Order: sequence, then structure tokens, then C-alpha cells
Amino acid sequence: MARTKQYNEHDVIQKAMNLFWKNGYETTSIRMLEKEMGINQFSIYSSFGSKHGVFVESIKAYKVQLNFIRHKLRDSNSGTTGIKQFFYDFLEFTKDNTSRKGCLVCNTVSELGNNAEEDLMKELLKFTEEIKVLFINNLKQETTKTKEDITRESNYLMTSMLGLSLGSRILNDEQLDDYIETTFKNI
Repeated sequence: MARTKQYNEHDVIQKAMNLFWKNGYETTSIRMLEKEMGINQFSIYSSFGSKHGVFVESIKAYKVQLNFIRHKLRDSNSGTTGIKQFFYDFLEFTKDNTSRKGCLVCNTVSELGNNAEEDLMKELLKFTEEIKVLFINNLKQETTKTKEDITRESNYLMTSMLGLSLGSRILNDEQLDDYIETTFKNI
């Protein structure tokens, strides 16, 4: 007879997500996950298959948390101004009291690079492509932009988001404001 789970999967994934976000994928061990999630190794493997499985679920939970600002950008009718607001909203999202964690997806791409497992990299790139599509859709609202401008600027904005994610972990608010303002002077 199967045991009934004594924990809420959503709650334990939230805890795991925060641990990965703070420490990174490689540094986070199964023992650390056990302690943070409040469940034993058997339960982790039974429910999620592996640390990798916990991480994939954590990425999904992260995307849900980020939906508020993603949907705000999706529904924006203000072109480049809407994208700029997304950058500022993203900065607020990355703050956790006094610590700044950057973006879980960007941190992981930076940490693992080409060494990421194929399915994990696919999930991470899917996330970045979704953001890029939002940028493209907002850039299309600017009637003076050509298709080439939109392609070039959406690529630039994606690279800028990676920089903002890293910068949000180490720079002060004034430096980050300067970064965003300068980025959008180039658009």
C-alpha cells in the first residue's frame, strides 16, 4: 500500500527554488534540499526522481512567480517604454529583503553554461525565448522599427537582461538605474 505524502509539493518546491536561487544548482546538494524542504531523501527521489527533477520543478515554479511582470509586459501597449518598465519590475522581483539574487534562470545559465544537461538547457532556453517574444511583440508596437531593427534590438535586450541579472546581484540602485537608462538610450 502506497504511503500518503506528509507534505505539500508546492510548498517544498518553493523552498527548493529559493535554495537553488540563493546557492546555485551545483552547490545545492541533496542533503541541503532535505534540510530546506523538510523531507527526506527517499521522498525527494520518490516525488521528483532526482536533484535534477527538483530543479526542473523549481524552474517551473520560478516562471509562475515571474508571471506577474511577464503578463504586465505581455499586456503592455507602450512599446519600448513597456520593456523598460519590465526591466525595473524585474529589479524589484529579484530583491529578497536585503539580498539580491538576480534571475534564477540567468544565474543557472551562467553557472552551467554548455555543461548543463540537455533537457535542463532546453527548459532554460525556452524561458529566455518566451521573454524575447515579449520584447519582440512590444518592439513591433513602434511603427518606425523595421523587421531588422526588431531582431537586432530584441537580441540586444536579451543580452542586456543577462547583464542586468548579474548586475542586480552586485551593483547599487544608482548603478542599476544608470544601466537601464543607458540601455534604453540605445533602443
